[in-house]
Amino acid sequence: MTEADLDRAAELLRAADAVLVCAGAGMGVDSGLPDFRGTEGFWRAYPPYERLGIEFEELADPVHFAEDPDLAWGFYGHRLRLYRDTVPHAGFAVLRSWGARVFTSNVDGQFQEAGFEHTAEVHGSIHHLQCTGPCGSAVWAADVEVEVDPLTMRARGDLPECARCGALARPNILMFGDRTWVPDRSQAALDELTTWRRGLAGKNLVVVEIGAGQAVPTVRRQAELASAASGGLIRINPREAEVRHGRGISLPMGALAALEELQSRL
Repeated sequence: MTEADLDRAAELLRAADAVLVCAGAGMGVDSGLPDFRGTEGFWRAYPPYERLGIEFEELADPVHFAEDPDLAWGFYGHRLRLYRDTVPHAGFAVLRSWGARVFTSNVDGQFQEAGFEHTAEVHGSIHHLQCTGPCGSAVWAADVEVEVDPLTMRARGDLPECARCGALARPNILMFGDRTWVPDRSQAALDELTTWRRGLAGKNLVVVEIGAGQAVPTVRRQAELASAASGGLIRINPREAEVRHGRGISLPMGALAALEELQSRL
């Protein structure tokens, strides 16, 4: 990467009629959120699970809510508290100043915390709950506190319940092998985003992809699709920033550093 790449990216943004941010987990790293990249990354963030030999894909599985709810809620209860306590880094404010809309695979609610009104969360949100059944399509705010033992990472005490049927509640997050996720809330935001994009016909849309890897390519696919016939793609990622099509610019940087560099040029 050169200074010229940053200058070119800034020129794309300066010419944009609209900006779409497509964000993956790397967006939150500068806020202090853990990087779950690979088993080693997950275990660095959660040493108790390394001792137990449990990987992220095993925990992020709805089966545990039926078979071992204290284990399941130990993991998600800890993450719920972590995300509530995390302050979005200054890069979020930069994106807000650009009037950007958001498509994200993140479930942490950082964009909403930073004041974004239009955020499509394709994998749901940890700040909302649903019935484990589910007994219906209800999704409600996670106004709960789950106590977690820091040594065993298991929940202690009462667990959230469905107000309708009394069954165990779970986060409204799309997990691995998930057949019981209630997608209605997320789908409504995705439909709104699609309507917005269709309304941009003939206008210059620039897509800024941030912190989205190739292991779970949902965000990358969205960014490439949205930018295929638009004003271009800016891919920000310290490890996997290559762009192989169209008007794309690679910025192999962390989210905050890249956004501050771009803002300084606008």
